Amino acid sequence: MGASADAGDALGGPGHTPCLPAPTGPCPVGTTSLWLTDTSRPDPWAAGVTARELMVSLWYPAASPDGPRAPYMTRAESELQLTSRGITSLPPDALSTTRTNAVGDAAPAGHQRSLPLVVLSPGFSNSRSALTALAEDLASHGYAVAGIDHTYESPATAFPDGRVTICLARAARHQDDGFKEKLVSGRAADVSFVLGELTGAHPAWQGAGLIDPSRIAMAGHSAGGAAAIAAMLADSRIRAGIDMDGATCAPIPDHGLSRPFLFLGKQSGYTPGSGGDVKPGTREWKILRGPVTTWERDWELLTGWKRWLLVAGVVHASFTDLALLADQSGIDIGAGLSGARSLDITRAYVRAFFDQHLRGTPQTLLDQPSPRYPEVTFASLAPHAYPARRVGGAWLLRICRPPGLRASVVPSGCRTMYQLHLWMQMSWWN
Repeated sequence: MGASADAGDALGGPGHTPCLPAPTGPCPVGTTSLWLTDTSRPDPWAAGVTARELMVSLWYPAASPDGPRAPYMTRAESELQLTSRGITSLPPDALSTTRTNAVGDAAPAGHQRSLPLVVLSPGFSNSRSALTALAEDLASHGYAVAGIDHTYESPATAFPDGRVTICLARAARHQDDGFKEKLVSGRAADVSFVLGELTGAHPAWQGAGLIDPSRIAMAGHSAGGAAAIAAMLADSRIRAGIDMDGATCAPIPDHGLSRPFLFLGKQSGYTPGSGGDVKPGTREWKILRGPVTTWERDWELLTGWKRWLLVAGVVHASFTDLALLADQSGIDIGAGLSGARSLDITRAYVRAFFDQHLRGTPQTLLDQPSPRYPEVTFASLAPHAYPARRVGGAWLLRICRPPGLRASVVPSGCRTMYQLHLWMQMSWWN
């Protein structure tokens, strides 16, 4: 759809105009922004602010591909996003000049209640713009997508009246032991409010009648992925969810969460049992062991359809636009896989998940390894799908993966209940 420079082209240095990859679907894409105010609750981060204000971007199938492309973000947002990360090698407007594919304020296409709705929540200190390539791709395949800027949780959120809010939540991150819980519960409230504004009796968007309120799902990256579970627990309208590389914290009740859920994470951080010999309380434990234990804990309480997918060669930012834009700007973020390739993978698996669970279209991509994406492996903690045996001092766990790749050896220091259960149940594998 549309014309776009190839995002996989040779890397450019400073002065090169970054661009997003073209969406893969047949529909032209439009986008618009909404300024929403929830007067029912105060802002959780700004003292004395009695209402919660949000900026939300919508992406959707457009009636025509003609018109100017929407900006990636404002210049003020670009400058603050870059300086907050200590990036001085790029012009201050580098992110605001990124070429997108969606037409600004284009007329939406479709008929009443024809579009499934996907809510996207970015990582802490990232803006909604960081998931633009994913949003554009979903919209090109007939989805309405709502990307939320969680105000005061990003270095910059620009409002139409000229205000630009900053990341007030960063201070609370270092002062409040309950910060993570407060963050995800606040995001869950943001999501529920936005859903009401898009599907309620008096919707905030003129194209809201195209949204099918019975087909709503959510995906998030990092803190946004953690918030997906919190939002699903708080709001039954959300039928399915995806956590992209985010350690979770919202407690799932003992009776479990029965709606479909996908964990999609980097192999280096979310391989089951990884980091078992790392000493608790150290920085290494936080990086290697802390996050994966949250997925292991929640896995047992996800009682519906579920998958745990691992991507080799990626880093935390690889599930967003940021790895691609770093590549194009000549910034090394330490990923073995290019930003263009990691975006291809993210978009393919995220869309397959929503096609299956919002449209009822079975997806082979979600059932077995694909030769198209050899970087992706399937991990499962279910005994029938995760055979194990003891070899010397280690547990040898066979993860479903493309032929030719070796099984993973998990250090003997890992002693979780699921491994012991696996050993008892799968003693036939000799």
